[in-house]
Amino acid sequence: MGKTLIKNALLVNEGITQEADLLIDGERIAKIAPSITSETAITIDVEGSYLFPGIIDDQVHFREPGLTHKGSISTESRAAIAGGITTFMEQPNTNPQTTTLEKLEEKFQMGAQSSYANYSFLFGGTNDNLEELKRLDKNACSGVKLFLGSSTGNMLVDDEHVLEQIFRNTELVISTHCEDETTIRRNLAKYQSEFGDDIPVKYHPKIRSEEACYLSSSKAVALAKRTGARLHVFHLSTAKELELFSNDIPLSEKRITAEVCLHHLWFSDEDYEKYGTHIKWNPAIKKSSDREGLWKALLDNRIDVVATDHAPHTLEEKDQSYMKAPSGGPLVQHALPAMMEKMLQDKISRETMVTKMCHNPAILFDIKDRGYLREGYFADLVVVNPNDPWQVNKENLYYKCGWSPFEGTSFKSKITHTFVNGHLAYENGTFSKERRAKRLTFNRT
Repeated sequence: MGKTLIKNALLVNEGITQEADLLIDGERIAKIAPSITSETAITIDVEGSYLFPGIIDDQVHFREPGLTHKGSISTESRAAIAGGITTFMEQPNTNPQTTTLEKLEEKFQMGAQSSYANYSFLFGGTNDNLEELKRLDKNACSGVKLFLGSSTGNMLVDDEHVLEQIFRNTELVISTHCEDETTIRRNLAKYQSEFGDDIPVKYHPKIRSEEACYLSSSKAVALAKRTGARLHVFHLSTAKELELFSNDIPLSEKRITAEVCLHHLWFSDEDYEKYGTHIKWNPAIKKSSDREGLWKALLDNRIDVVATDHAPHTLEEKDQSYMKAPSGGPLVQHALPAMMEKMLQDKISRETMVTKMCHNPAILFDIKDRGYLREGYFADLVVVNPNDPWQVNKENLYYKCGWSPFEGTSFKSKITHTFVNGHLAYENGTFSKERRAKRLTFNRT
């Protein structure tokens, strides 16, 4: 690999936006300065466009192995780089599940063979794999995932003794899906008694309710405080849960952190009438007041990370009745354009957006040499033109499932270039045939 010089960028990094040039040499950033010249580098002039660190998505479901009719590491990581996501952390509820060291290593082999983006995987905790989890090296993967409410793949951990032992026996970040199963089942029985199996989807947030989320997340936070475990609560969806999280210390010192996903920042329960099961997620999209609460907490640093929870299903699967339609949807291609839209609406600053989508995931998971525009770091970069309007349609989707909840939505910003480890992996709708993705490494001692 040679040198690439990016000229005249609006470089957004570490709380500052500045006009600058950036020189890539091989896999890494060689120099950042107001003006750089090079006779040997390929030059790309991006005047008027933003240059961000590549997005790090800490929660995706790429469906491989076993569910590849919906997506694969290859297809979904390809869509991810078109969306400016250069690094992902994939979840364990595949088939078979990633709940043994052998299956974890098999996933890494799949990533090495087919991923377009840098990759790591979460190890799934269950009611009966504690001894296997104890053998997991703390630098082997991005962390441990626990489902404290059943979701796609049914990896529910409901043995409280095992749960406490997991919290006491790993130094890794424990990422949790928090919904109280007993509450969900009680609510579901109520609506089934009224509607049978033909429950209107608008009742999804009543079934997977605020109470279900708060009961579970508060229990997880209390357990983390009691055991000293490092807890990261995935996809918050209610304003009530936000009282469980703090903003009084830097992220690097926090033992309990939180994430919000793009769909909970974009949609509300008012959208079920239009989108139906296409916006059926777990946890459910809830009230507009919850959405506003999530935005407030994101901006005041009670919420640390923005992610996607990308979870594709086929249209045939999603277009079934409420009880049969699975939860989840594809998002990696459109999360950054959607957040850019909010930035252009003055909902969030570009610097805060980069902090929540690039810097903070790197800090939170101790990722080595990524998440920032710094000399010596890997050249994971995304160039975004903030004034190139386009509309999402089936013809410009890259998801294997072939649909998006954003179809028909117009975005003002377009991702023009994505670099992965210094390699121009995506440029204006064209993908490189070469894959230069790497397995993540970590700064854990």
